[in-house]
Amino acid sequence: MIPSSRFLEQRIVEASNLSAARRVVELGPGTGGTTRTFLRHLAQDARLLSIELSPYFHELLGEIADPRFTNHLGRAEDMAEILALHDMGQPDVVISGIPFSKMPEAVGTRVAQAVKDNLAEDGRFIAYQFRRDVAWITDPIMGSPASCTLELRNIPPMWVYSWLKAADG
Repeated sequence: MIPSSRFLEQRIVEASNLSAARRVVELGPGTGGTTRTFLRHLAQDARLLSIELSPYFHELLGEIADPRFTNHLGRAEDMAEILALHDMGQPDVVISGIPFSKMPEAVGTRVAQAVKDNLAEDGRFIAYQFRRDVAWITDPIMGSPASCTLELRNIPPMWVYSWLKAADG
């Protein structure tokens, strides 16, 4: 596993408009490099909830000492229950680094549906991926992405997708 480059992190920060967000969920934060970057860009009254499936990565994330940060071991598709457990309302932004290309399509569909169901109106779903599977899975649920850019200054190069949840759902 190679950490995200600063160029990719900056592209995600810009796509997600983190400085304006008050509730952010990060799916699949891995070792926490992107998590630390997101915390640097969040307002002091914002909250960041990570949902990590790997016990190993969850333990690493436990080393992040920031009162705005909540570290949860669980599945992204259980987002509604996890948000309720941590007394967190609908997120303004959901950022996903989970590899949709490595999961069964049914699981990916449940994750995309959980994002749509829990995201605040006018919220953003940002997914950074090295393959395009996330779009094939998410487009039928959330429509076409508002933007899709390729960050070449990362190993491997990554696609950064951005979907907006319209006020009418």
